[in-house]
Amino acid sequence: MAPAVRGLKSLVWHKLKSAIFDDCRKEDEWKVILLDDYTTKLLSLCCKMTDLLAEGITVVENVYKNREPVPHMKAIYFITPTKKSVDGLIDDFISKSSSRYKAAYVYFTDTCPDNLFNKIKSSCARSIRRCKEISISFFPNESQVFTLNVPDAFYCCYSPTLENTKEKDAAMEAMAEQIVTLCATLEENPGVRCKSTPSDNASRLAQLVEKKLENYYKTDEQSQIKAKTHSQLIVIDRGFDPVSTVLHELTFQAMAYDLLPIENDTYKYKSDGKEKEAILEEDDELWVKIRHKHIADVIEEISQLLKEVSSKKKATEGKLTLTSLAHLMKKMPQYRKEITKDLALGTDAEGQKVKDSMRVLLPVLLNKSHDSYDKIRAILLYIFSTNGTTQENLDKLIQNVQIESDSDMIRNWEYLHVPIMSSSAVQQQKQPRRDRSAEETFQLSRWTPLIKDVMEDAIENKLDSKEWPYCSQCPPTWNGSGIVSARQKPKGSYQDERRSNARLIIFVIGGITYSEMRSAYEVSQAHKSCEVIIGSTHILTPRRLLDEVKSLNKPKDTVCIKDE
Repeated sequence: MAPAVRGLKSLVWHKLKSAIFDDCRKEDEWKVILLDDYTTKLLSLCCKMTDLLAEGITVVENVYKNREPVPHMKAIYFITPTKKSVDGLIDDFISKSSSRYKAAYVYFTDTCPDNLFNKIKSSCARSIRRCKEISISFFPNESQVFTLNVPDAFYCCYSPTLENTKEKDAAMEAMAEQIVTLCATLEENPGVRCKSTPSDNASRLAQLVEKKLENYYKTDEQSQIKAKTHSQLIVIDRGFDPVSTVLHELTFQAMAYDLLPIENDTYKYKSDGKEKEAILEEDDELWVKIRHKHIADVIEEISQLLKEVSSKKKATEGKLTLTSLAHLMKKMPQYRKEITKDLALGTDAEGQKVKDSMRVLLPVLLNKSHDSYDKIRAILLYIFSTNGTTQENLDKLIQNVQIESDSDMIRNWEYLHVPIMSSSAVQQQKQPRRDRSAEETFQLSRWTPLIKDVMEDAIENKLDSKEWPYCSQCPPTWNGSGIVSARQKPKGSYQDERRSNARLIIFVIGGITYSEMRSAYEVSQAHKSCEVIIGSTHILTPRRLLDEVKSLNKPKDTVCIKDE
């Protein structure tokens, strides 16, 4: 049975099912599956143990660990093409007499380097029945969200210590290859474009992706060059929209991950003296229903649901219990007043321009209940809103708020080509914004991520081709509505065709925020003509981002890189 979730997760599962489990299926034969850390996470994101059981898998093991031999069973190795994982495979078949398993079916997530392939060939070729590369080198975090397993990408791409180094080149190459595996899974050969300024990271990566797409589709199983499909892939630098990375978001998912200690999508808490956990996952209907709603709506909705179920003595809807949600919300700190929103927008709730940003900022900095991260976020919003400040002003702010040890969380934004000093050579033009005055929003939620404008402009064919150049020929069927003309389609199937035929893929170098993820769903819902998929190197929280920015001017061997 396939998982209930749809979108990217379902596509990845079906590709794995076809490429691995159907490939080595034999009726009434149970197998062991060996995974490494990467493929363990990949499988956990798109299937459950019951799905593996349905495919004849009876045991799941870690390829790195020592295991008891099961010589009468065949083993599937779903691993990354790395030395550590390949050594784990070889160790299981050192000699025929001491083999842990009857035979091996080996499936790599991506291209296996020649040296590792030759090592396998010379060590245990006799025991291997299959050896294939299946091209899935990304995580389907949500139905429309993906990430790459590159925890050090932010440092590699933006640290001045790695500028013009082979290490940065290698990181760019690896990201490009991973993005191609996403396109392959979607069966897309998109038109690739990028934001031409302020840095060359987006341009470099976009050109690499275009080149690798061309090579991939030349060497696919059909050995045919795949024409450009009705899709676009847009590559953007993280410095394109710094505001959305530090703003206090008031929609539920973004707010929860910002303010609560959620690890691996799990919130742990105590209730009645017992340790409990709430798992925030996409195959839970209640979570999907409320995750993108404003906190005020969620509070009202949960309160109403709790009243409804109390009479039934049942506090569960889906897997996420209402009582655990209520507990999560009680623990959530009071959300901030509109002060930082005004700084982000440059206008107050009535739409009047904020004339003295410093007067808006000071109450936040003087409030003793805010920690240093909150104060740094407020200072950054002030600086972003004024397109930089003076050295004297910045020094005074840092000294008065007593954040000298964390001042690089502010100063290092220059490496992302975001102006911190008004005298800086790095200057960024303010992006013209779409008029959203007619949209209904809460007073405290007036900021819209810049990326949402980009998504809508791309679908409506309004992106300036000089600012957003193609690295390839524009998809010939991408017109003003982002879809193939209705006259080319039979009327009965048009609605279905346009959903399957038009995709917009956004990739941000250096992390995406939960508000940007939400934008992909909102735009897809509003523009039924096009499915928007958003991805990055990793998912950001403001605190994690500030820690990463702080590390940019440090030597790499002193930097602690957090994994996903």
